[in-house]
Amino acid sequence: MAWPDDLISIILAALLGAGIGLERELSGKAAGLRTNLLICLGASVFTIISREMATGPEGSATRIAAQIVTGVGFLGAGAIIQDRRGVHGLTTAASIWLVASIGMACGGQFYILAVVASLIAVLALIGLGKLSKPLERHVKKNKSQSTQDELD
Repeated sequence: MAWPDDLISIILAALLGAGIGLERELSGKAAGLRTNLLICLGASVFTIISREMATGPEGSATRIAAQIVTGVGFLGAGAIIQDRRGVHGLTTAASIWLVASIGMACGGQFYILAVVASLIAVLALIGLGKLSKPLERHVKKNKSQSTQDELD
């Protein structure tokens, strides 16, 4: 086990997961700071374990990684809610999925990939979140106009 490298992996995973989680927390989402930090950290630890246990035939290291993706899918599915007003939580589910991949990148020592993906994610969550509100108003306005045109 390469402790200095593994220590960097898990600390970076915790920091990057916390960065994305902080944005979600400030946005008032259920999966916030602690959840995203833990998912990213857990994915990193599982990836490190997988890498260390891979002593058998080629492809052994990918078995745990594949199960991370599956397990995180269940977490994301739990964040999605459907009601009369529509479907909610898709962005939270997508951020959970992405945070797990960032944790896996950290555990696999793909640090630049993890940092770049995190930066893009935070920029998308903040920037596109601000852009989505005017777009929603535009869609509602056009939808009500088209409904009115159909009635006339």
